[in-house]
Amino acid sequence: MKLKRGDMILIAVVLIGALIFMVPRFFAGDDSEKLQNMNTFAKISVDGKPFKTVELTEEEQFVEVKTERGYNKLRIHNRGIEMAEADCPDDVCFTFGHITKPGQTIVCLPNRVLVEIIGESKGGDDTDAIVQ
Repeated sequence: MKLKRGDMILIAVVLIGALIFMVPRFFAGDDSEKLQNMNTFAKISVDGKPFKTVELTEEEQFVEVKTERGYNKLRIHNRGIEMAEADCPDDVCFTFGHITKPGQTIVCLPNRVLVEIIGESKGGDDTDAIVQ
């Protein structure tokens, strides 16, 4: 099969487009240094209402969520959180695994439990932006 000139141009454009999206990620490095300079918390909500906010620490601790809809037990360790136990019928909440980064979530729909990671800078007084 011989490639036509138009096919070659299309392949080149697709490859260049893919590189444009991949190169910034390669040079950005990982976010571990940013995460070390940040206090992370798990904001736990039940049925859309705040239940508890806990700091994510290295030490192991547990948070139990008991409602009329069901039971969930969350395990905090290694600066992250994961679902340890749940009596929901589908067990989808276990598939989220151990989450550690701000913006990540764990959801248990049958029990209406939402766990969201939030973070704040340890310095607190850093300048975000200057507007003139």
